[in-house]
Amino acid sequence: MNRKIILGAVITTLLASSGVAMSDDDDDDHDGRKRGLFSRFFSKAGVTPVNNQPYIDECGSCHFAFQPGLLPARSWKKLMGGLDDHFGENAEFDSADAQKILNYLVAGAADTSSAHRSQSINNSIPRNSAPLRISETRYFLRKHDEIPPRYVTGNPKVGSFSNCEKCHTEAAKGSFSEHGVHIPGVGRWD
Repeated sequence: MNRKIILGAVITTLLASSGVAMSDDDDDDHDGRKRGLFSRFFSKAGVTPVNNQPYIDECGSCHFAFQPGLLPARSWKKLMGGLDDHFGENAEFDSADAQKILNYLVAGAADTSSAHRSQSINNSIPRNSAPLRISETRYFLRKHDEIPPRYVTGNPKVGSFSNCEKCHTEAAKGSFSEHGVHIPGVGRWD
């Protein structure tokens, strides 16, 4: 067999397995272009769904139980360390449970997850930053830049960009694909 063909196959395999050939984005962008030749074959799309009952019980009882892969570990540590002032509310609970939930969040955080979207989110956050709001990450802002605020913040059926599940119909399953977006009172968004 030709040495160039073998070398090309080896390089392609190494690039694909290292993630270099994968996209830093979803499989398609706002304009519908396909991204990353190997992204559908070598990456897990979306984010890993929440599978921790104490987290669902404690945090999901007040708001959408955000997947750990939506923020890096440093953000989850900062967030859990400030539950006495959790966006203006005291959300403190039993410290043993809080530690278990923190461990769960850190273990599945964006900077450790193999899920494609988690990696993209993590890559959009400066290493010296620990955002507390997913909606303030560069990744989120870029993905929502075409959506008029009146469809979300001005929409009483949604209210805030933090209400992911209101528009992303498969959010609880870890899918935030724009193809599954249905904005209440507006309709499908593609």
